[in-house]
Amino acid sequence: MTTTRERSATVTLRRRVRAGILPISVEARLSLMLRVSVALVYIWFGLPKFWVGLSPAEPLAVRTTEALTFGVLHGHLASVLIAAFEVAFGLLLLSGRVPRLTFLVFLGHIAGTAAPLILFPEVTWVMPVVGTLEGQYILKNVVLIAAVTSALVLTQQDRRQRRQLRQQIEELEHVRPATVAA
Repeated sequence: MTTTRERSATVTLRRRVRAGILPISVEARLSLMLRVSVALVYIWFGLPKFWVGLSPAEPLAVRTTEALTFGVLHGHLASVLIAAFEVAFGLLLLSGRVPRLTFLVFLGHIAGTAAPLILFPEVTWVMPVVGTLEGQYILKNVVLIAAVTSALVLTQQDRRQRRQLRQQIEELEHVRPATVAA
């Protein structure tokens, strides 16, 4: 036998689910915090690349893109495409809608940003394991890898929990529809 308090909590939860308001889990909050912060960094770093000479990372980014595309993409076109890619990734991450695609795009970007460590060691390393300013700028992406991976895993976990909660509420409504007082 359920108590009045339990029935009241169930009714309240059902009303919230019907209204589209689910309890916000710790995972959801952490995921949102990580996604927003990393997305803002990507947008912030990407936007200046739309204009020639505004981003201090532009020369190395363009040089890397030229090397990776065997000269097909070069100069300002390469910079604009990098900018568009970074801003688009930031918006994709911010949306949280397609975490698997977002992660694949992210891995592609990380591979591209890490390429100068191998392609241009004279620019990125002072000596083995001692990075130049550019090298350290690239190496800090380890933090981004951890943050993006965590954010996307937490997003998936939160979605799974919300789906399970909806299923539980639906099952309760089928079992005891009379306990719901509009």
